[in-house]
Amino acid sequence: MAKLTEVTLRNQVVYSIYVRNHSEEGTFKAVEKDLERIKELGVDIIWLLPVHPIGLAARKGGLGSPYAIQDYREINPELGTLADFRSLTEAIHRLGMKCIIDVVYNHTSPDSWLAAHHPEFFYRTLEGKLGNRVGDWGDIVDLDYNNQELWDYQIESLTMWAGMVDGFRCDVAPLLPLDFWLRAREEVAAVNPGCLWLAESIEPDFTMHLRSRGMVSLSDSEVLQAFDACYDYDVYPYFTGYLNGSVTLGSYIEKINAQEYIYPGNYVKLRFLENHDRPRAKALFPEENELINWTAFMYFQKGMPLIYGGQETENEICPDLFDKNTVNWNTGKDLSWLFKALYPIKHKAIMAHGVCQFTAHEEDGIVCGMHTWGEQKLAGVFSLRGRQGDVELELPDGAYVNLIDGSAVTVAEGRLHCSGRPVIIEA
Repeated sequence: MAKLTEVTLRNQVVYSIYVRNHSEEGTFKAVEKDLERIKELGVDIIWLLPVHPIGLAARKGGLGSPYAIQDYREINPELGTLADFRSLTEAIHRLGMKCIIDVVYNHTSPDSWLAAHHPEFFYRTLEGKLGNRVGDWGDIVDLDYNNQELWDYQIESLTMWAGMVDGFRCDVAPLLPLDFWLRAREEVAAVNPGCLWLAESIEPDFTMHLRSRGMVSLSDSEVLQAFDACYDYDVYPYFTGYLNGSVTLGSYIEKINAQEYIYPGNYVKLRFLENHDRPRAKALFPEENELINWTAFMYFQKGMPLIYGGQETENEICPDLFDKNTVNWNTGKDLSWLFKALYPIKHKAIMAHGVCQFTAHEEDGIVCGMHTWGEQKLAGVFSLRGRQGDVELELPDGAYVNLIDGSAVTVAEGRLHCSGRPVIIEA
């Protein structure tokens, strides 16, 4: 959260699209045809995975990763033309949504335009060759931000795109110098004052590993000096630890609670159950009621919820980054009703301005949450294992309405009976 970051970003829902695999056509035009359906889910921001040409050298798979970029200033012809891209962004805007694109500035493909024209911009191995410092990223070569002329080129590219889009999701942002991002934000603001900056921050173990090798690896607190929002990878190891049984529910919840006091008051986190780098939510939660509870819990947390294209039809397999692997839109499953129901709840002012804290009921796997803003309260109860149980809730006794499905909910003697379905009520 940069100083000027608006807390109302916490009301915004992001929808991530991998254009190649979003449709059989794999084009901007095909995405444009799907925008009204996406909008109806309850979406404010469309995030397009990289739209630039993909390198041929050291390519992985048949089509290569969109994160092995060949030219930052061109459009991948496999997806369409620049005119097609502009048409898509204009259609997004007509529907009242914003469009952000991926920025992959730590590295390029080995055969990139920059490697051919500015080899001095790149990191060199001990043998003097182009290379990368993260071994399993074998299809890319790293840039060297000790070269100030590289900063100029990259920021010029950002200002070019900032005239067409509303913001940037920045890949492995912590691996670049903070001063670069601060300068980029300042110069882009001259072209697009409302530009949204979303950082892919990284997990704690990866941060420490990179620092042990003498590499730049910014903490979330550093990243948030330049960015409006960052991933919640700081709690992700506790999320996966709870799922595999190595971490208690209470430990996981306390890590979420700690964000309220370790970050400044206008911090914004991107909340997700899945993304293009992680397993599908349906793969993690094959039982339908658990998936529904976890989805509602994700929305209830303070921050921007992320929907990854195909999550609404409960896809179990993430689209392959290196080959054609189209999202299955005919699974026979459809969670669209849930995203639509959660959207107006997410847009309540208390979700942006309130303080949020959770309590864990370890034995039943139930989490209770409370947003508090002045005299207003918004409470949530989420049965992460789909179990029933009675939980304490700091609300006046009485009859309430579950904002998710309109069902009646009763609080008696300070307790609520959890039926196994998620509940969100306000007082």
